[in-house]
This record gives sequence, structure tokens and C-alpha cells, in this order.
Amino acid sequence: MDAEPWRTDRWFTSPWNFVPDVREQLHLPTSLQVHDVTLRDGEQQAGVVLTSDDKVRIAEALAEAGVQRIEAGLPAVSHADDDAIRRIVALGLPSTIYAFSRCTTDDVRRAADCGVAGIVMEIPSSHHLIEQAYRWPVQRAIDASVEATSLAHELGLAISFFPIDATRAGLVEYLDLLEHVATHGHVDSIGLVDTFGVLSPHGVRMFVRQTRERMGVPLETHFHMDFGLGVANTILAVAEGVGVVQTTVTGIGERAGNTPMEETILALLTMYGLDSGIRTERFFDLSRLVMELTGVSQPSNRPVVGERLFNVESGIISTWVRNVGDAAMTEAFPYRPELVGQRPPRLVLGKGSGIDSVAAALDRIDRTASTEQMQAILEEVKERSLADKCLIDDDRFRRVVDDVIGVA
Repeated sequence: MDAEPWRTDRWFTSPWNFVPDVREQLHLPTSLQVHDVTLRDGEQQAGVVLTSDDKVRIAEALAEAGVQRIEAGLPAVSHADDDAIRRIVALGLPSTIYAFSRCTTDDVRRAADCGVAGIVMEIPSSHHLIEQAYRWPVQRAIDASVEATSLAHELGLAISFFPIDATRAGLVEYLDLLEHVATHGHVDSIGLVDTFGVLSPHGVRMFVRQTRERMGVPLETHFHMDFGLGVANTILAVAEGVGVVQTTVTGIGERAGNTPMEETILALLTMYGLDSGIRTERFFDLSRLVMELTGVSQPSNRPVVGERLFNVESGIISTWVRNVGDAAMTEAFPYRPELVGQRPPRLVLGKGSGIDSVAAALDRIDRTASTEQMQAILEEVKERSLADKCLIDDDRFRRVVDDVIGVA
């Protein structure tokens, strides 16, 4: 690890993250893989429809970003999904391609026929969900899991067992289900599934440790964002040694969405020193591609990939940015924009701007002004921004300058 892993030429986070008292609590895995579920769980966001061509484009972009595992979809959903999975497999991407499956032999055969290397197999693990939502007797779910996982193993598929609603199950019934399926069927890894995003950060350690102690197989995270805790919970699970994280691009997915890849991977890299091998420089373009193809919009200041994330309006921060310059940019930002594929910082003009914002804007339009004139320009910028409740772009700024000091 670098002498100062919290401060490199690309980021500047807190040295407190790396003091011995903190680090000795961590049990980070030796390597970390991303299992992307954008093409399956991401598409479950209400109103999102991805065509076969869309899925191929996203899969190619995920592979270019270095994503190790891509969950290409559930073949039983439609002919288009089946076609998309087959096309993605045929691309020969460096990523390992998985399919999603219910615990039915028909789903397993469909997945195997598509040529995938692995399969994520779902079954409800909470008795109340089995009985009330599925209207099944519990034994039916257990028997189906054993039969389907056994077949998947016979067909040579890597099996990630996916117990839905695990965090609302009784701990004993959850662990008993896993052990029974692993003993009488087959399990290669287990997803720590927080279907409704209801696990607190303080519950993550127990979830990981109890599952690992009982099962002794590799674990994977699959957390949702209903209470905004997916990133934190995923990181805490990784700190307990979990080596695979299931995420989506920019957190799209059912209800409030899945754990977003960008925030999770960047935090692990810059705050924990854990490099997943993901090309973070691809994050912004990858996010824009997925947002375009899904028709989903995101806040302009969303972490990592927000389009205005590196716009600076505040007068105080604008002064910082001008003073530190490019060489010391991480004095004013936690990481350099190019680390995540963003454009350089831009000082924008609005109600909150200061004199340095005006100076930067004058440089952009190749104009000069005295200190008194700059102050008058600033006051006019503030008035117009307040009146129109918007930023002042360079064209409008030119008109302000012309009005205040005359046409050049």
C-alpha cells in the first residue's frame, strides 16, 4: 500500500481511514469482483424497457469498464431477453456471463441453453413471503431449490444461490434453508440478499458472519437502497471479507434501486485502498449510456456521475479552485474529475457567485475589467440569476459585461 494511501495524485480522503485502530477492524478480501445486475434487476425499475440491442451495448460497455461478471437477464422473461443473453454470450467478452433463474428446472435448462457460465438462482427464504406472497407451502420452496440447484450443477453451471428476503427471515429458518439446499442440492456461493433494503449497517456483520460460519462458501452482496443504505452496507460486508458485490449502474432498479456501482467502488478504492480493477474513468460515460437507454434521469449533483458535480457556484469555493489550480485540485475536491471520467471543474455564475467567478468568466470570454467594474458585474449577475432562478451562461454574461462596461 502507498505510504499515504488517503492522498495520491488522484484523490485526497481522510487519513483517519487508515490509522491502525481503524484498519485492524477490517478483514478486506484479497480481491474484489463486481457482479453487475443492471440488465436484470436494473430493468425491473418501473418503466424501464431494454431491447436486445440495448442490452448488448450496455454489456459491451460494462466489459470495457472491467466489470468481472455480468448478469445478462432471465431467459424466461421473453424471447427478446433470451436473444439478448445468447448475443452477449456470443460476444466472447472478458466478463463472465451469468443468467438469472427461478428455482425451476425449466429456468435452469433455458439458462444452460443460452451458454452462460453461471446462474443466480432465486428462492424466497422468509417463510412469511413463501406462504403469503407466493402462496406456497414452505416445503415446496425447499424441494424446488434442491431439484433446480442439483440440475444446474449437473449442467456445469456455477451456482450463486439467491435467498430472497433473507434479512426479514428468522435467522434459524434462513440458515436451515441454506444448509439443506447446499447438502441435498448444490451451492457454489451465496448471495446476502437484502431485498427490501431493510438491514441496518449494524446488522451487516452478523449477517455475514452467521452465513459464513454455517455455510463456509464464498459470499456475495445484493443490497437495495430503500433507506439509502446499500452503499454503506455493501462496504461493511466487504470489510468482513465478502469478495463479490452485486450492483447496478447508477443504482437503477426495483423501487429505490440497487446499490450503485460507482459510489461503492470509488469509496472502496479511495477510503479503503481496495482496488477492484474496475476502470473508474469509464463511470461517467457508462452512466450516461445507461441513463439514455433506460430513459431514467438522475440528480445533477449525484455522487460520482452527476452532470453538474464539478460545477462550482459558491464564491468561497470558486476562490479555492482558482487558488489551488490544477496541480493541487484535490485541495478543493475529494478526487480529480478525470478519475471518474468527468470534465474539469467549471466556475459557473449565479446568485451565490463571488468575484473570482467573475474573473474566471471574463477570462473565458477574453474580456478585462477593473476591480470596481468586476464588482458591478457581479452585482448584476446576482440580480439576474435571482430574477430568473437560474445560472447565467456565457452568452448572457457577455451581455451583462456589455451593459456594465460597454461593448469591446
